[in-house]
Amino acid sequence: MMDDDDQTIRNGAVAIKGENIIAVGEKEDIENRYISSEIINAEGFLVMPGLINCHTHAPMTYFRGLADDLELTDWLNNYIFPDEARFVNGEFSYLGSLLACAEMIKSGTTTFCDMYIFEDDVAMAAKSAGVRCLIGEALFDSPSPNLKTPQQGLKYTEMLIEKWANDRLVNIVIEPHALYTCSRNLLRDLRRLADRYGVPVATHYLETKSEKETLAAKYGKSPTSFLKDIGYLSDQFIALHCVYMEEEDIQIFADHGCKVVHNPESNMKLASGIAPVPEMMSAGITVGLGTDGCASNNNLDMFQEMDTAAKLHKVANLDPTVMDARTVVRMATHEGAKALGMGDIVGSLQVGMKADIIVIDMNKPHLTPLYNEYSHIVYAVNGADVDTVLINGRVVMRNRTLLTIHEDEIVATVEETAIRIRKQFGKN
Repeated sequence: MMDDDDQTIRNGAVAIKGENIIAVGEKEDIENRYISSEIINAEGFLVMPGLINCHTHAPMTYFRGLADDLELTDWLNNYIFPDEARFVNGEFSYLGSLLACAEMIKSGTTTFCDMYIFEDDVAMAAKSAGVRCLIGEALFDSPSPNLKTPQQGLKYTEMLIEKWANDRLVNIVIEPHALYTCSRNLLRDLRRLADRYGVPVATHYLETKSEKETLAAKYGKSPTSFLKDIGYLSDQFIALHCVYMEEEDIQIFADHGCKVVHNPESNMKLASGIAPVPEMMSAGITVGLGTDGCASNNNLDMFQEMDTAAKLHKVANLDPTVMDARTVVRMATHEGAKALGMGDIVGSLQVGMKADIIVIDMNKPHLTPLYNEYSHIVYAVNGADVDTVLINGRVVMRNRTLLTIHEDEIVATVEETAIRIRKQFGKN
């Protein structure tokens, strides 16, 4: 399972040649039509498209659990930003991203969209791990540990675009951090750069009530109207969070084909609020699903994110039919791919698509009996049930063993740096 029509095939098979899926159908038919040098026996298992994490900060695995139970502004300004200034460099981003890739592969994620610092190192980590990614440097008016001026940010981003052009796994997105950390001039320069190279733009957007109020006062109009007026909104614009979208905002986004990424667990943990996802989807907006970073979640398990997304909106709307399991699975696969501009290559099991596939072990007490696959994926499966993962036709995990990452080594290396972070955190 599944294609554009959410078709489920029992006793099915997938044929792969190189990077691509070349056939999907009944097992007997596929076996009669194709001869393979390698066969993965998935009898009694569930085979589905790899999950797509549409928004995270991979190197922040280093900050998992560092400063919990805080409001967003306090969390960012008094903990995250200062610790980033102390500790983040290229090696930090590379190692933290390798750890994130290990966690994502082991929980069934095959594609992730990342925003952080030293993103060239994030790209190299993802490439080494064999994980598909859409990455972009977080850009600010103020200095970051990597870039001191907005002009350096523009040059660095252009370098990323040119360096990783036509790569089989690494794709680039332009990522102004947020409207409250980027000036009008920087936003416009980044939009021009995106238009010149034909790449998407993604930014944190309307994550908190105070953010919306501050921006409205700053611009003298709604933030969405501001973005519309400066020509920012298009089908290449990805808005992250969108907790405080009102009816007018939703309609403007729908009219311009903008994409949205929902991050329910992070929004809940930081008490930011509940995004009006059912309303956005009803308006025709493509909505993907993301975990956000490990400092505000605190994991990268997209199965857990699906479960939370479904239940959060049911209780918020007092309606058990809202965000049904099939809809949420699509958010984590097909719709997520569309949100990232990758809907023509990943997100479903169809001929011509890239072979990004996960195999789930269903022979477990908590997955028995099975009546509805979509229900199980959202409400019963967890990341630890993923047995085998293929990305771009390559097996990157088999029988829960990572094949592209030395798991024990990366865990030990990250822990060494974490000792220094703990000491500094204790002083503060």
